[in-house]
Amino acid sequence: MTLQQLKYMITAAETGSITEAAKALYISQPSLSGAIKEVEKETGISIFTRCRVGIALTKEGMEFLGYARQVVQQMELLESKYIYNQPVKQRFCISTQHYTFTANAFVELVQHFGQERFEFILNETQTHQIIEDVRNRFSDIGILYISNYNESVLKKVLDENDLSFHEIFSASPHVFLRKDHPLAKRKSLKLEDLKPYPKLSFIQGNYESAYFSEELFSNEYAEKSIKVSDRAAIVNFMIGLDGYTISSGIFPKYLQGDEIISIPLEEKEVMRIGYIINKDKELSELGRIYVEALKKFQ
Repeated sequence: MTLQQLKYMITAAETGSITEAAKALYISQPSLSGAIKEVEKETGISIFTRCRVGIALTKEGMEFLGYARQVVQQMELLESKYIYNQPVKQRFCISTQHYTFTANAFVELVQHFGQERFEFILNETQTHQIIEDVRNRFSDIGILYISNYNESVLKKVLDENDLSFHEIFSASPHVFLRKDHPLAKRKSLKLEDLKPYPKLSFIQGNYESAYFSEELFSNEYAEKSIKVSDRAAIVNFMIGLDGYTISSGIFPKYLQGDEIISIPLEEKEVMRIGYIINKDKELSELGRIYVEALKKFQ
């Protein structure tokens, strides 16, 4: 197995198509297909499944590509430093649930790093995808929360994927509302107070479950429910539809001026927000900088 073959496999996985990958690599389709078959034969696993719309990674293929990325990235670091005499290009990737403070800490990380060459990635995504990204070593760390409700399920999933959870800080549940919402003047709220209003939450795709939800009390039935895929939409629906969401209460005012407020929720639950990492890895220097930046928001 060669470094070039590993690069081929990574490109094929990223494009999801032998045809598109071959174009990007400037090689023929038969050459790429042959390289993939050689690696699959050598490793004794099926890395891709083929279908009419392209290719997809198998479970074993996801794990293989995680290690392949590490090998290629380390080789690129060696080439930069010792062959091209360039400053080492650092790569750091974070997969996270949809929190404003993770983006704020990311800005601080970039400012702190300050070198000429880097590739930093902030991937706001679904809970199960965060676990997949870290397990497959696409992401260095993942940011999510554990509560009394989801702990048994998430801890089991993390153990099955050889991942460990490290708490950064805890937060009591708060309700996010627009400043002129009918409930905005209340000092605290109960779940029953929220029933007349649209409940806003993030889509979890194939893993649409209260255990993988990014919002507390997702197991509570709601007559009106709106699911979205990005933070901007949730903010817009809070402002335009009197919607609400339940989260940590951390929401920097500069994002929407004073349009969004948070009110404590009178329910017994705690969000333990932390990072996940592979059990066989330690937090890198960049990871430590990022986690320290996150701690400032507790």
